[in-house]
Amino acid sequence: MEGTAASSEGLRYAEYARVPTGAGRGQAELDRGLARTMIAVGLGVATVAFAGRYAFHLWKPLEQAITETAKRISTSSLSSYYRGGFEQKMSRREASLILGVSPSAGKAKIRTAHRRIMILNHPDKG
Repeated sequence: MEGTAASSEGLRYAEYARVPTGAGRGQAELDRGLARTMIAVGLGVATVAFAGRYAFHLWKPLEQAITETAKRISTSSLSSYYRGGFEQKMSRREASLILGVSPSAGKAKIRTAHRRIMILNHPDKG
């Protein structure tokens, strides 16, 4: 019984160990394909690295231009609220800027704008 078990194990290993006659050529082609793939991946990584370096060199002057432009744009022009310096006595123009209405607005429009701002800024809100 031991002889048949040993021979079956030997056959099992022999099946995997046996190399077909054309397999050596297939392995070489596989190795060449892997080498081509690795070269292509390496060239791709190098291309991305050089493109990133070029972009960083371009970004520095561009970043400075964007920063200068952002400083030139006043934040008060982006806000809908009036953030000016207040005069000693409030003028009609300044009051209309604070309320967000035109200086020639009627009483009803001024009241609704005033009420809206008072409700937004009331301490009991929330």
